[in-house]
Amino acid sequence: MSLPPATSAGHPASPPTGLPLSLTLLLATGAGLAVAALYYAQPLLGVLGGELGASTQAVGLLPTLTQLGYALGLLFLAPLGDKYDRRRIILGKAGVLCAALLVAALAPSLPTLLAASLVIGLAATLAQDIVPAAATLAPAAQRGKVVGTVMTGLLLGILLSRVVSGFVAEQWGWRAMFGAAALSIALLGLAAWRRLPRFAVTTQLPYLALLRSLGALWRQHAALRRATWAQALMAIGFSGFWSTLAVMLHGAPFHLGAAAAGAFGLAGAAGALVAPVAGRIVDRHGPSLVTRLGTGLVTLSFASMALAYFLAPGAQLWLLVAAAIGFDLGLQAALIAHQSIIYGLDAAARSRINAVFFTGMFIGMATGSALAAVLFAQFGWMAVTALATVTAFAAFVLRMRRG
Repeated sequence: MSLPPATSAGHPASPPTGLPLSLTLLLATGAGLAVAALYYAQPLLGVLGGELGASTQAVGLLPTLTQLGYALGLLFLAPLGDKYDRRRIILGKAGVLCAALLVAALAPSLPTLLAASLVIGLAATLAQDIVPAAATLAPAAQRGKVVGTVMTGLLLGILLSRVVSGFVAEQWGWRAMFGAAALSIALLGLAAWRRLPRFAVTTQLPYLALLRSLGALWRQHAALRRATWAQALMAIGFSGFWSTLAVMLHGAPFHLGAAAAGAFGLAGAAGALVAPVAGRIVDRHGPSLVTRLGTGLVTLSFASMALAYFLAPGAQLWLLVAAAIGFDLGLQAALIAHQSIIYGLDAAARSRINAVFFTGMFIGMATGSALAAVLFAQFGWMAVTALATVTAFAAFVLRMRRG
């Protein structure tokens, strides 16, 4: 049973009949701005090395530490949303994220920037506090739609962060990008302070017991295990594709630069746009249908890339674009459906369940990047597409057999 939120004054509110659109948009914007902080540095690595007098290898630690911080934050910080008022957590992380981005903007040396990057990753898990907050605030009949809308914001944050970062850095320098990011989080924190209600605490477990309960939740809820396994399996192919695409396009027969590989990211807009639509289908017809359609579409999209072997280079590029749109649509639709499933399991443990789910998905993405790098180096691009197809098909079989 969902606990009713409280007003900004701290008094219990009556159960909502519908979440105001303005609050839904605030949550979607917040999720997007928070997760975007993970990716601002990636287009800046070439510039940073020259300005800070650091090697390419040393600068390459920046995105690694940011992702490491995010993974650690998912595991050790996200569960706190069940033990403490989510409003306080969201405001606290927004403050830390703003400060870390300011330190990055003013960093005199690479070590300072590396330390700031780790903290940015930790605090960017703010996005994973906002999503379960939206699920808690939304009425059960609208939960899929609301979560889908918030996920649209999150996905657009991932999609647009690199584009915005490259443009701002080119016009005003890399420090201006981190400064602008800090300002955006400060404004988000102010809006959240004014608009977000307080959330009821759902557990009094000590911190270590809270972490141990993650394993108990995994064992208790078969639906959580199925959702996590299916999403992680699809994430293997997703991450493998994107982590090797630029290298593949750089070689024969395409000889394309990084800008062309970055342009492929616009295919992710399709996934962002489908999120609220998938959410509405979940609300009307249930999540099982959407998980089957989503995993099936991901499988077919990855399998279709094998046809590139028989096509001319120009046609191969169009096939890759169509496949990228297809598997992103399917993956994001399945993600919304899986979130609808897991958020309905235990209202008192939504933050911990969310942490388990996204940690599993993150492990899948890391596994996909590592496997794809080895396969591409040893056997070429077709081995990467085979990996993606096999893992996606495993997710499809899992959803078909288990519902």
